[in-house]
Amino acid sequence: MEKDDLKNRVEDPPSLYGHYTYADYLTWQMDEMVELIKGKIFKQVAAPRVSHQRIAGLIFTRLFLHLEKKQCEAFIAPFDVRLPVKSKRNEDIDTVVQPDICVVCDPDKIDELGCVGAPDLVVEILSPGNNKKELQNKYEVYKESGVKEYWIIHPNECTLIIYTLIEDKYQASRIFTHGDKVASQAVEGFTLDLEEVFEGMM
Repeated sequence: MEKDDLKNRVEDPPSLYGHYTYADYLTWQMDEMVELIKGKIFKQVAAPRVSHQRIAGLIFTRLFLHLEKKQCEAFIAPFDVRLPVKSKRNEDIDTVVQPDICVVCDPDKIDELGCVGAPDLVVEILSPGNNKKELQNKYEVYKESGVKEYWIIHPNECTLIIYTLIEDKYQASRIFTHGDKVASQAVEGFTLDLEEVFEGMM
């Protein structure tokens, strides 16, 4: 199939019900961010809000500084994370996500296209229109692929929930908010002051 035909398949609404792979994904020329979750296309509905960008920037900066001169690396979206199931062949991978922030501690998972395999830590910041994707669809693929720790931040409510992978299942923390300091189990020595993260909100 020609490249233009693939692009039209993505832009035509009925194609949103098709099944695609990373090999298809690489051929698309699109201005908006697109993710694949188990072969299904998810488009970003709108640009992230200012609160989303401020929180993402602050957390990434804290992680980046904490990991300086260490093996683990922090990355911020847009950054492709491929989550293989059967094999690492482009034609076999049908989940490609762009976490707001992720930390990868295995350098063998990093290539010029992004990350192939589960990051150690993923941070997602909810935005209007993406809550179901983050809370349900991504939760499942992160759990199944072996992401050790999954943080979900709700800017409007000023809350954070941490899901920790224990025996292939996610165990949820209590709800953290203003005044709490949280520590990562996946990134050794990293703590985050939520008073700083949610400053000026609520």
